[in-house]
Amino acid sequence: MIWGHDKAVDQFRQAWDRRTIHHAWLLAGPRGVGKAHFARQAAVRLLCEAAGPEFDLPGLEAPEEHPIAKLVAAGSHPDMRWLERVVNEKTGNLNRNIKVEQVRALGEFMGLSAALSPWRVAVIDSADELEGPAANALLKMLEEPPPNTLFFLVSHAPGRLLPTIRSRCRRLDLQPLDDDAMTSVLAQLHPETSAAERQRLAALAGGSVGRALAFASLDLAPLEQSARDILRHGDPDNAKRSALAGQLGRKASGERYSAFLDLLPSLVASEARLLANAQQERALEAYSRVRDLIAVAPRLSLDPAATVFQLGGILASVAEPGIP
Repeated sequence: MIWGHDKAVDQFRQAWDRRTIHHAWLLAGPRGVGKAHFARQAAVRLLCEAAGPEFDLPGLEAPEEHPIAKLVAAGSHPDMRWLERVVNEKTGNLNRNIKVEQVRALGEFMGLSAALSPWRVAVIDSADELEGPAANALLKMLEEPPPNTLFFLVSHAPGRLLPTIRSRCRRLDLQPLDDDAMTSVLAQLHPETSAAERQRLAALAGGSVGRALAFASLDLAPLEQSARDILRHGDPDNAKRSALAGQLGRKASGERYSAFLDLLPSLVASEARLLANAQQERALEAYSRVRDLIAVAPRLSLDPAATVFQLGGILASVAEPGIP
């Protein structure tokens, strides 16, 4: 099921039902709003219908017991490929980009005959992560697409893609979900959380289901409370920010550190709305500084503990005038 994207679902279904479907779809929008989920659901619907037998379900739904749906869920459908960053065997970490070799392998796949129906599907998640040669290799496929082939390009920042790639795609914009859709998704995926907790997560996640789920699974509530405490009461002896840096600076805290960076701008913005006059101005300035630092920290591989300590100082400046 897809929540909160009825317009995008209708546009895709109309094109598919009329068999006037474009060969490449650019799924654009912020992280975590369900773009990859949309691509998977659309692929399952298309491949199930193409293979038969017929079924009558709304939107992009398909029977869970359909043999094609089971193959996609198992990652073993012969006519579907999912391109994403893979683990580097030397480092044990994810590659920074989707490599050109992966796209070339996709081209070889496109040269084969479809096995279970006339249709094939490729999902690139995300197209933003294609290295330069990989983007050019994909462009050639989009310029001369094989018949009965559908591409889904997931993009969090479509403006950064090659203009020639964008021009070969039909764009669907998936917007952040509203609070009702967010709480409905969380109620289904995290039924153990209370209604109040779901509302809190929805408010912090800014319409991103992915962010909300990450916040729920990584026990971010204590970190959130620590950050709010620094924002509201300051940190004159640096003890609070040192403690926060100590928690997030450990090697095993990588996921919580990344989620904390993702959480912090929304947290500062929500606090700024509660303030007035000079303190609100300091909060808005802190919001800008937090965003700037968070934007460069992962790219420059800044030390997590030092980064969190610096962020703590920015938060403290809201409660303590005069902190640089």
